[in-house]
Amino acid sequence: MENIKILINEARLENRIEELAREIEKDYKEKDILFLGVLKGSAVFMVELAKKIKNNVEFEFIEISSYKGTESTNEIKINKDLTNSIKGKDVIIVEDIIDTGRTLDFLVKYLKSKEVNSLKIATLLSKPSRRVIELNVDYIGFRIDDLFVIGYGLDYDQKYRNLPYIGYIEN
Repeated sequence: MENIKILINEARLENRIEELAREIEKDYKEKDILFLGVLKGSAVFMVELAKKIKNNVEFEFIEISSYKGTESTNEIKINKDLTNSIKGKDVIIVEDIIDTGRTLDFLVKYLKSKEVNSLKIATLLSKPSRRVIELNVDYIGFRIDDLFVIGYGLDYDQKYRNLPYIGYIEN
């Protein structure tokens, strides 16, 4: 097993997600919200965030790939498209991590063509030092340094998604 170091522990994750939930509730006073989870990494964050929000929260998923192992391929493709129409909905894209911004830029443009009522972005983690395309991110859990992180939905070749914290593998 690799030498995993904790970057963000369970208590800090839970507290920050609670804060994000309050921000979202304030912005969407009594409105229904559609959470659009970007599979697979966002699933844990999306569920935990939704559990803390009092509004009605619908779930939809999309799967987009741009990574192989630890490296971005710069080629974005939709592996699993939306199941239902999102026309007229108040959509929050829920991401695990924003790195270069390419995937989210692609997704925002794609979703705007679906005639949503509103579109915002919530991410658990942001790596501003890696940004190639600037995005307006509405809700950010944590800004982190340029580390390859795992846990809480984030993986290394499909491993470590179930860790209850955000960690990184120390070489």
